[in-house]
Amino acid sequence: QVQLVESGGELVQAGGSLRLSCAASGRTFSSYIMAWFRQAPGKEREFVAAISRSGTHTLHTDSVKGRFTISRDNANNTVYLQMDSLKPEDTAVYFCAARGDFSLGRVAADYNYWGQGTQVTVAS
Repeated sequence: QVQLVESGGELVQAGGSLRLSCAASGRTFSSYIMAWFRQAPGKEREFVAAISRSGTHTLHTDSVKGRFTISRDNANNTVYLQMDSLKPEDTAVYFCAARGDFSLGRVAADYNYWGQGTQVTVAS
């Protein structure tokens, strides 16, 4: 079992930056694949980025490549999403997710644990 709590979402101007954090409970954080998803109003939840258990491998969806970076700190049970060059279309609730597996995945249904989400609003 792992519990996830996101933070860092806020209102920002287009072109600005934010860093989201997701703090995980438990002593087995390093055994989980971690990911970020987002959901805009009226849209389905979509994959943003995932990171391997050691942090060696990452996967980012095409729309955020070069702008967003996922990272993790296993010593502090935290995963981050650094978001630069933000656009209004990045506006969404951002969710942290975890799954006990070896491979990075883009499918929300494959993740077992979810945080409550943090709102990111990008003003034009």
